[in-house]
Amino acid sequence: MTDSPADAPRPQGRYPKGIARRQEILDKAIEVFAQRGAKKTSLRAIAQEVGVTHAALTHYFGSLEELLVAVYRESERRSDETEPDEPGLTPAMGMRLAAEKNRDIPGLVQLYSTLVATALEESEPQPAQEFITARFARLRAEISAQVRELQASGRLRSDLDPGLVAALVIAASDGLQTQWLLDPAVDHEGALEMLDRLLAGGAA
Repeated sequence: MTDSPADAPRPQGRYPKGIARRQEILDKAIEVFAQRGAKKTSLRAIAQEVGVTHAALTHYFGSLEELLVAVYRESERRSDETEPDEPGLTPAMGMRLAAEKNRDIPGLVQLYSTLVATALEESEPQPAQEFITARFARLRAEISAQVRELQASGRLRSDLDPGLVAALVIAASDGLQTQWLLDPAVDHEGALEMLDRLLAGGAA
């Protein structure tokens, strides 16, 4: 998956040493957030957990919100790189596989939910709102294209609007993920599997 202009990462500076240092800090931050999530805290407290000075964290990321966006973007990029290319997956099936992986990183799942909540609170574009809005737009476009391919092959009902299917699958996955964070007994994967069957109907 490629980033759109609004989804692009913050410039990392002109010098290789600075870029490497920022990446090193980001690597440590990902480990911290994977364990602790995005609990209410300060940039100074996170700097202490990561093992750098508050000045260094501010220099490379500017604000707590920019750091949270950078951490989630980088973790998502790594996940995309390690995922095998599996042609023919239905949208809900792809989300179900992602949900299975997310069970091992609840801290990053909670971080994502925090970014969405932060984006909704912002009255004008800020890092979280820009990132989440661009991410949703990108996912809707990718899933819509996937739906059209499945409809052409007869694996998905032809009477479904691809854009609406994309929005529904994303909403279902995100909503189920939130429920799972609050109650681990919620069968996130099972619900998405059922959605898959409903969307397929008698197409196949």
